[in-house]
Amino acid sequence: MPAWGKPARWGRRSLLAAATLAAVLPGPGRAQVADLVSPTALRVCADPADPPLSDKAGDGFENRIAVLMAESLGRDLQYTWFPMAQGFVRRTLSAVQCDVIIGYAQGDELVLNTNAYYTSAYTIVTRADSDLHDVTTLEDPRLKGRRIGYVANTPPGTHLARLGMIPDAQSYDLMVDTRRYHPNEDMLADLAAGRIDAGLMWGPIAGPLAKGYDGKLVVTPLIHETAGPRLFYRITMGVRPGEDRWKRTLNSEIRKLQPQIDRILADAGVPLLNDDGTAAKALPAP
Repeated sequence: MPAWGKPARWGRRSLLAAATLAAVLPGPGRAQVADLVSPTALRVCADPADPPLSDKAGDGFENRIAVLMAESLGRDLQYTWFPMAQGFVRRTLSAVQCDVIIGYAQGDELVLNTNAYYTSAYTIVTRADSDLHDVTTLEDPRLKGRRIGYVANTPPGTHLARLGMIPDAQSYDLMVDTRRYHPNEDMLADLAAGRIDAGLMWGPIAGPLAKGYDGKLVVTPLIHETAGPRLFYRITMGVRPGEDRWKRTLNSEIRKLQPQIDRILADAGVPLLNDDGTAAKALPAP
């Protein structure tokens, strides 16, 4: 989400240090925090090459949510593009180049979080023709000795270590320049080709990407683990600390637009869970 909090791509965000507002604002007469938000445009901080979440072509589901929000607010949509890597928050949101990150894990201290607008989880992705296609938990004995892909320094790796499965696992890099490297796509390609037996991936990335495999891959949310760390997260929008009025404005829009947001996410293939992360979210018929 960003998607930075704890999940895969979100995990990159939790590793970054945001600069303070004092470091980017002018001298003693600096503006009040609320005055930094553009009154005429929805200025979005985003990665230009991070499908299925965001890209410059506007095809990501976060792009579509941004369009929906801008139309509802009656503002032009403007982007500040920067890779989801070291310096993202500092160079975009904290530098007042933009006013909102569309996807950000709840509870991360780098930003002020809006209300959550969806909950999702890490997933296990398997081949539909594999004997692992119906695995629902990492404690399933069928996974022992199997080659399992995971993104380094994300919660599923902790579970693999707890279960003694790291020696057989295949790690993929977390901190990458998404304009050049695509570890999630690489993991699914390795899975489809049989180079790994399963992949552990953040659901909002896994679900949409797996749709490109025409039913050959199965994406199952990991909601039955009996030990920590937890694998589900609530996703918010992120604004600068202190921008409570802007946060309230966005909260109001999220409440009003929630059915349309749910539909964008579901159509993209994002696994949506209830707020407790214990079951699939019930959605009204389209």
